[in-house]
Amino acid sequence: MSPRHTTSEVRRNLIGRLARSRDFSISLILHLILVVSFGSRILYVAVHEPPEISSGDEQFVQPQAAANPAPKHESPAPEIPDLIKQPSQQPSIQDIITHLPPPQESAPPIGDMALKTPAGLDPAISRPLPAPDAGQIPREQMAAMKEFREDWVKPSSGGRPPEYQFTAYIGQYAKGDWNSTNLVANNKVENGSLPNLLYFMSAFSNSKVKTNYQNVKAIRLDSDELFSEKPPFIFLTGTRDFELSPQEIENLRKYLMIGGAIWGDSSVPGKNSRFDIAFRREMKKVVGNVDSGWERLPAQHPVFTKAFFPEVRDVPAGLNSYRDPVEVLKIHGEIAVVYTANDYGNMWQVGLDKSGKIDLRRNEKGAFVATNEKIWDNRGTYLRNLTEDSLKQSYKFGTNIVIHLLTRWENLNTGASRL
Repeated sequence: MSPRHTTSEVRRNLIGRLARSRDFSISLILHLILVVSFGSRILYVAVHEPPEISSGDEQFVQPQAAANPAPKHESPAPEIPDLIKQPSQQPSIQDIITHLPPPQESAPPIGDMALKTPAGLDPAISRPLPAPDAGQIPREQMAAMKEFREDWVKPSSGGRPPEYQFTAYIGQYAKGDWNSTNLVANNKVENGSLPNLLYFMSAFSNSKVKTNYQNVKAIRLDSDELFSEKPPFIFLTGTRDFELSPQEIENLRKYLMIGGAIWGDSSVPGKNSRFDIAFRREMKKVVGNVDSGWERLPAQHPVFTKAFFPEVRDVPAGLNSYRDPVEVLKIHGEIAVVYTANDYGNMWQVGLDKSGKIDLRRNEKGAFVATNEKIWDNRGTYLRNLTEDSLKQSYKFGTNIVIHLLTRWENLNTGASRL
């Protein structure tokens, strides 16, 4: 082999080795970059979905908001899930039941119920003030309250008790899911918690209280309808945070001062849900310093002691067995705002028939006529305490509250309220 040939071979071998070394180096560098970039990341997460719940036109009512998990009593509120941070989202009932508080098989300890002033709220509004003498109602206000009641109460005569006939209204506030337990179309409540409650009252009061349960309506809180329709009480519910507009606050304050009432029922059982916090805050804006702050309804209150259903001597367990005390705000010593945080509204989406049995009748399309099928299908899984006995107790208690709201000013001619 000639020296020239040897030199050429050596050169070719060297170039081949360098090429292979360069390819190896590039490959090594690329692998190192990939390891550093993605070595600590999870590229796939197995998500365990909750049971699939269909959402179609056949369902009885479509709740429109998700609820945050309720904390244990007397514990700080947990982190709000991303699901409900954007008000524009319209979660399905699957989202709602996924985030419902855990079942509470026994009544929670009541504990200290003292409220703190919410951030941004004038401390003067939340400062408790002593309640004035219930008999000291200004003459002009008393006359307005009498006139306000004339459309739905027929005064007693000839030894007969007063007769009550009325239509109930769900308050439609500007922000929030105000119709969370009712199906509303064209401002008329087609089905849901309030029609079912009023049906129960008509069926089991032997016509002593006549409720127009087929004509339950939605009413805008910023409109003059509050004063033209003259509802005996406004039912407010929801799952979300909300803030009343200045016009809504002004209208509700005037409405309460002429004898109206507000009944709030949280669609998320337990304390510290977004609706619970918002309702307490907004009602203090409405009532202001007229009377004291939030008070628990005592065991000797007429709702328990002089009730239509006297066997209901205590607060019944609500959805998932929550049993928080009923709280009220007063004007002139009498209830102006009553608040139930135990989510009776979702329980009342399961109807009772005239015999007191759970109403599972279906229409010609095969849909339930008085029960939310999706709530019924999830009883015992996400939604507890939907038994016949517990439903009866909740309906009876709701009846006792409504009748008290109807009768609490029955002694207006003497200026004394029913305490």
